[in-house]
Amino acid sequence: MTTPGFRPTHVVPQHGMPAWETPDPARPTVPLDPLLPVRLEERRGDWGRVVCSNGWSAWVDSRYLVAVPQDPPRSGAPLATAADPRPLLGRAEQALARYRAALEELADAGLDGESFRRRTQGLRIGVVVDGEDVWLYDPARERWLYGDGTRLSTYATDRAPDTAEDQDHTATRIVRPDRGS
Repeated sequence: MTTPGFRPTHVVPQHGMPAWETPDPARPTVPLDPLLPVRLEERRGDWGRVVCSNGWSAWVDSRYLVAVPQDPPRSGAPLATAADPRPLLGRAEQALARYRAALEELADAGLDGESFRRRTQGLRIGVVVDGEDVWLYDPARERWLYGDGTRLSTYATDRAPDTAEDQDHTATRIVRPDRGS
């Protein structure tokens, strides 16, 4: 049964995904089905609380949710520095030039296979351009970003979720009513 007015913001990845009762890996619950529409309600670091169309909610690694296309907000303002794809495009161009130079040297027999491997070790780039849409890989943050010409936003990530200890949250103290604080 679908909740009236339910509008998903994301879908579960095509292979499904694990879910938890709370943002704690020790409290797993039923995994979410592939391509299940969900609405992302809350974030805590990499954790996200999603609500399904039937009202059931769970915590997931929100970085793996696939965003449902929405009409993008249009801005008349120039690109902000944090949202500007040009620096990332420049780094991708430099990495591609380094790879191409090593590949040409390998093809001209100026490098052996091991030297080529050493020269290209650690290079990671990714760029997909489809009209006004662009997907850029940011190797420093291990994530794919999507841009529509006005802003960039995280699309997917390679990193494992941050743990609660990494997020500098103060631990919750349990207070039993019969003992006071």
